[in-house]
Amino acid sequence: MYFRETVPKKFISFLLIIISLAILINVLCSCGFRTLERFEETREMMGTYVTVIIYADEDDYSEVIDAAYRRIQQVVDVASVYDEKSEISLLNRDGYIENPSRELKELIELSIKYYEISGGCFDITVSPVLKLWSEGLWKESEQVQAEKIEEALKLVGSDMIIMEDERIYYKVEGMSADLGGIAKGYAVDEALKVISEYGIKHALVNAGGDVATIGKKADGEKWVIELDDPNRDENGESSLEELPTFEFEDSAVATSGNYYRYYDPEGEVHHITDPLTGYSANKCISVTIIADTCTRADVLATAVFVMGASEGMELVESLDGVEALIIDNDRNIYSSSGLSDYIK
Repeated sequence: MYFRETVPKKFISFLLIIISLAILINVLCSCGFRTLERFEETREMMGTYVTVIIYADEDDYSEVIDAAYRRIQQVVDVASVYDEKSEISLLNRDGYIENPSRELKELIELSIKYYEISGGCFDITVSPVLKLWSEGLWKESEQVQAEKIEEALKLVGSDMIIMEDERIYYKVEGMSADLGGIAKGYAVDEALKVISEYGIKHALVNAGGDVATIGKKADGEKWVIELDDPNRDENGESSLEELPTFEFEDSAVATSGNYYRYYDPEGEVHHITDPLTGYSANKCISVTIIADTCTRADVLATAVFVMGASEGMELVESLDGVEALIIDNDRNIYSSSGLSDYIK
């Protein structure tokens, strides 16, 4: 004869729940489940400030952010006209380059694509004209300006860039290119690719107003971007109607404007030059583009700014996944048909 102690069924059920929870916690920990924290860093690069924001584990964030900045620097090393050793500088110096990097090929191929799409309003070969203005063309008489610009425009035209498998060269001697209208957006996209490779699901990179994101913020809220009012005076007053605030995920935004950067002290010759005329583009005050990539947003912001509200909006509406907000010289505001989807 023996004695068997019976265990209450309620206790067994409770015990099973505890065991199951312990197993679940162990599995989640083994899979790398941790609370995500927000990390942000800003560094001076590309003649502006570049901010990287990621939601990550505390043990990993530094490596991810450093990798993003390294990738941006790699793009700078290819595309900066201020670095004599960069690939674009070597191409400009010699008129050709052998065995160009993937980055240079992509930047120039995309530039030629948007040169064609925009009817020449986006043109990286406008560099000879930019040089004239930077060297003080604004000091000359209108006649001298016209004569020098006419001569320089003979060297302008992205259709005169010849791309072969292992060689890029200019068709006309004396040509040169400036990748400033595309390189920032491209660098932002490349940085996000690196961040994504680390498994990060929530991130934002902002290079001087060229912004792109991965997903939403970790709390599920969309990223929010406020537009800078180009018409606000020193007292903060503006003659424009209130500009919208945008919210988005997995998208990019870029703005081109005729403010902040000028060649002359009087602020009459701004930095966005019309490649077709050689003079400052004068049809818009500001153009903001939302697109699927920052490269695309960056390029189209410049192209539409040169084209003006009417032609520019026509181009935007012809492209899938692209929206725009345009402020023309009379301070009229134009919105593309799908822009409301992004307004907070």
